[in-house]
Amino acid sequence: MSEPIKNRYDFVLYFDVMNGNPNGDPDAGNLPRVDPETGLGLVTDVCLKRKIRNYVDTLKEGAPGYNIYIKRGETLNQKDSHAFEKLGIDASNIKKLKKSDPELDNKIRDCMCKTYFDVRTFGAVMTTFVKNNLNCGQVRGPVQLTFARSVDPIVQQEVTITRMALTTEADAENKNNGMGRKSIIPYALYRCEGFISANLAQKTTGFSNDDLELLWDAIINMFEDDRSAARGMMAVRSLIAFKHDSILGNAPAYQLFDAVSTKKREGVDSPRSFTDYEPISVDQSKIPEGVEVLQLWPRV
Repeated sequence: MSEPIKNRYDFVLYFDVMNGNPNGDPDAGNLPRVDPETGLGLVTDVCLKRKIRNYVDTLKEGAPGYNIYIKRGETLNQKDSHAFEKLGIDASNIKKLKKSDPELDNKIRDCMCKTYFDVRTFGAVMTTFVKNNLNCGQVRGPVQLTFARSVDPIVQQEVTITRMALTTEADAENKNNGMGRKSIIPYALYRCEGFISANLAQKTTGFSNDDLELLWDAIINMFEDDRSAARGMMAVRSLIAFKHDSILGNAPAYQLFDAVSTKKREGVDSPRSFTDYEPISVDQSKIPEGVEVLQLWPRV
């Protein structure tokens, strides 16, 4: 594994959805998430991180150092136990061991960071099993994402469908089929911002240049291996990163984000495809010295 990153990065991601539900809201009957004040669509950071995790898990298939900590069907307790076993720690005797080795907490944390890609990337709270003495600490990850927000207000549409899969024999006797509903957005373009801290990577998790390249790859391809009829057609349209020439950065993130923009083409009222928007552009006059603009997708 390569050395921890030495440069701060900020990035802007654009993706779109057509005839699908990118992130259902369980508090609203699984309708697409929306900001009730502005009508803009929302996709949570948790939703996007899940797709990144799934892509890395599929690509690496449990390769050493690229396991996934938060994964469907596997408990955190099991994985915390594996770390203790790997380090030869008896959980029942943990208090005595910590007294004799003041660095034990850091050793456990470092073991988790080295083992799990998502821990050293996004961080994790690994103190959920304190009663069992399986306390692996808390890690604040160097990579953080905002909620994605649509560029324009979305239209939430419910479509009635015929359901041939009947539940009970009584249903089969009374009718030939059932009815169902799908919640979709005809079209929406979303924007998300992200931050990558070289300071946290070096001091805490060891997030490396190899991890960074894998992260970019995962973001670009996160929808390609995660298709679902419910989500319709989703695609990453643009990924623009800002590489600072220092650990702490050379400009506020908001200043760089303000340099990236798009807008509806003239005469377009309700966008129904990506071509209804002007090309995503970067205002180079807003980019200060010490910051390099990286066009990661689409590749030039």
